[in-house]
Amino acid sequence: MPKHLILCDCLGSQIIDRDTVGKATGLACSRVHTALCTREMDRAAAAITDGDAIIACAQEAARFAELAADLGRPAPDIVDIRDRAGWSEDGDTAPKMAALVAEALIPPAPVKSLDVISEGTCLILGKPDVALAAAERLADALAVTVLLDTEVEPPASRAFEVVLGRLRGATGTLGAFSVRIDALRQMQPGGRGDFAFTEARDGAVTRCDVILDLTGASPLFPAPHKRDGYIRADPGDPNAVAATVFEAAQHVGTFEKPLHLAFEETLCAHSRAGQTGCTRCLDICPTGAIRPDGDHVAIDPLVCAGCGVCSALCPSGAITYDAPPVAHLLTRIRVLAETYRAAGGAAPRLLVHDTPHGAEMISLAARYGRGLPADVIPLDVPALAGFGHAEMLAALALGFVAVDILPAPRTELDPIRSERALAAAMGGGDRLRLLDVSDPEALSDTLYGHRLERAEFDPVLPLGNRRQVARLAARTLLGAAREPIPLPHGAPYGAVLVDTGACTLCLSCASLCPSGALLDNPDTPQLRFREDACLQCGLCATVCPEDAITLVPRFDPSDAALGQTVLNEEEPFACIECGKLFGVRSTVEKIMEKLAGKHPMFAESDSGRLIQMCDDCRVRAQYHGQANPFAAGERPRVRTTDDYLSKRRDH
Repeated sequence: MPKHLILCDCLGSQIIDRDTVGKATGLACSRVHTALCTREMDRAAAAITDGDAIIACAQEAARFAELAADLGRPAPDIVDIRDRAGWSEDGDTAPKMAALVAEALIPPAPVKSLDVISEGTCLILGKPDVALAAAERLADALAVTVLLDTEVEPPASRAFEVVLGRLRGATGTLGAFSVRIDALRQMQPGGRGDFAFTEARDGAVTRCDVILDLTGASPLFPAPHKRDGYIRADPGDPNAVAATVFEAAQHVGTFEKPLHLAFEETLCAHSRAGQTGCTRCLDICPTGAIRPDGDHVAIDPLVCAGCGVCSALCPSGAITYDAPPVAHLLTRIRVLAETYRAAGGAAPRLLVHDTPHGAEMISLAARYGRGLPADVIPLDVPALAGFGHAEMLAALALGFVAVDILPAPRTELDPIRSERALAAAMGGGDRLRLLDVSDPEALSDTLYGHRLERAEFDPVLPLGNRRQVARLAARTLLGAAREPIPLPHGAPYGAVLVDTGACTLCLSCASLCPSGALLDNPDTPQLRFREDACLQCGLCATVCPEDAITLVPRFDPSDAALGQTVLNEEEPFACIECGKLFGVRSTVEKIMEKLAGKHPMFAESDSGRLIQMCDDCRVRAQYHGQANPFAAGERPRVRTTDDYLSKRRDH
């Protein structure tokens, strides 16, 4: 059964053009109700009973879900066209409403997850007065152990454990913390009088599911607010301590941990042959979930908080965001742009935000202020820092005239700024902005004061991985420009320059290039390069023994970047015995100049000739020469029975 859209103008506070919305989305639209959540609730009940209803009211989603449960029907789909579109100072919001409804029709991408089990073992850190009081309140819900760094009179209650010691460090996450303690002294519960403690011992290791940190000191983990199961509060704030005690009590049971990232280790350009190349993800990961692991990196899915910044910066596509995949995000952007234009819109702008902070800012701006302009279409994403240059360029190439990013207070701004600068250099120009505003009214003022004209190119459909999407979108935005464009330092696109005077064509760079951008020629001494494949990881420059390689960050939109160019080539040397081509003539001649007749191994003229022979002829010459390393003495005569008997004296 096709879905049908149930509309409501929320007590006449917005204007809804049902015909335009229905035509652009292909949905059957109800008449525009006025109070669907109150006096017209029977109309909502009838629509829910019929099934496949989409109710255009996000504010009362819980009420409609409760109504569906009473009717024994599944909860209806919900779409918000009021806060995000209808409540606006602009007049014609129908194209924007149609775009938001069409986006809501996209099936959600499945999210992979794994189960995290917490049995409720909790370690509390802090001063005795705060930590022991918190332990008393948590003892009924969790198995609590308090770690104190100073000896105190232990409590008589056995509802929780008390140990003394010095915390040396902790690793892990919810359900799998590992804590290292020195000078550990455990309480001995036996005997009369106060409980005593054992002798101190170093190197103790314990495990727990939850850590409640009330020390007020530096956090145990980077980005502590993103570490599941690690809860901390200012010990001087009783309200904060009470809130964290309540929060800790909820950390018992089985939880679903989304698998935010997909990783293909064969594409990773971190290292080759013990030489370090790309470290972008290692340098930027706020939680420390990524670590080196041989030629590639390894990602701890339990520690990963899903910020997505590593996937935005990964030059090879080894790390991709998977909750949801990038392809699903691009589909949402495409549907928004296409539907907006189909409904009569001309020059849409995209406002990218996260779900909690950005959605609340938009809601407050709509309820108490001017709302969003009619041409600004909001797009909520689960990982704002993962919205990189490829997604920015793709949005522009799909028909948006501008992309504005609204960060939350805790959003990592540095990677967004660097990705915005990269996208701007690759064709985005001044149509990409980072809106550093925290006031809903300021958000509206910023958006209303930035109107742009429609782009002059036809929208394209970006396909492929993020590198391919970025290249196609950039070529579209740059138009007829086909000259290489300089990019900021650290960009994942660029060229390799080779000092031909220093290069010996040893081809170490080609043998270790992780992306195949540097290639050799099996038939002649030649170093070739394909710019489109270069990741600018720096491995080639690192391994070059002559320091002959320089990286040049740039973007070449022409087709020349897709082909192979020769960076250096020389004439091969011909074997003086068989004429077989091998090595590089200049290298062989240089070796002859330095070694022949000078080095003890090549002091004789015949020995010097070995340098000018191919591997087969060299072996033959050494075998038949006087200084044959394989030669041995005269072969001893085989001894027979007669030889043994001739030495006996008993016959």
